[in-house]
Amino acid sequence: MLNNVKVVLVGTSHSGNIGSAARAMKVMGLTNLVLVDPQCEVDEQTLALAAGAADIAENAIIVKTLNEAVADCSLVVGSSARSRTLEWPMLEPRECGQKFVSEGQSSPVALVFGRERTGLTNEELQTCHYHVCIPANPDYSSLNLAMAVQTLSYEIRMAYLERQHSQYTVEEESVYPRHKELEMFFEHLEKVAIDTQFINREQPGQVMNKLRRLFHRARPESQELNILRGVLSSIEKRISSK
Repeated sequence: MLNNVKVVLVGTSHSGNIGSAARAMKVMGLTNLVLVDPQCEVDEQTLALAAGAADIAENAIIVKTLNEAVADCSLVVGSSARSRTLEWPMLEPRECGQKFVSEGQSSPVALVFGRERTGLTNEELQTCHYHVCIPANPDYSSLNLAMAVQTLSYEIRMAYLERQHSQYTVEEESVYPRHKELEMFFEHLEKVAIDTQFINREQPGQVMNKLRRLFHRARPESQELNILRGVLSSIEKRISSK
């Protein structure tokens, strides 16, 4: 299951942070590191701070966009401070670990970390099903990138070990759509909403953001998403026949 967990670093600017994050991952048994548009290279400082985890840093997958990094993932969680401007489903770190272990049994899952100084953009945060906030000391909540990776990787490992030691029968896991499939649904939904004049073609953003939040919160399973796509297709046929 741990092999299905991706740790995604977006726009990392300090090469040493990549090495420190790789070390934090390997200590907790995670090996899949993805770098999105890194502003530095994997260099000697990276390998020095990675210590015995240089293999993870050297084998990191590098992509241009976050969508590309999480296209095959059924669960995407972004590390973020609580925001008053962008309301989104939130997880506590322990809940996050439990969700990763549950859903990572059958498909890739991604834990996303933003830039050292500015974090993730609102657009990147809206790519995530949930946000996770580490409840640090409010008087001094400064966590560096590697600390955040270590903390959340620890929670995933603890949830994994708890599941391994459990004597209870594992229930059948739900099958959730991949990120790419969910994005195709949102594109389909927006097209139908525009065609039916439910939203303005020139200003679809606000309504679509709320619909995205609704469906991220609802977490439709793959079969349920197929039903929704079928409803949208039926509406399109009805419109075209008039």
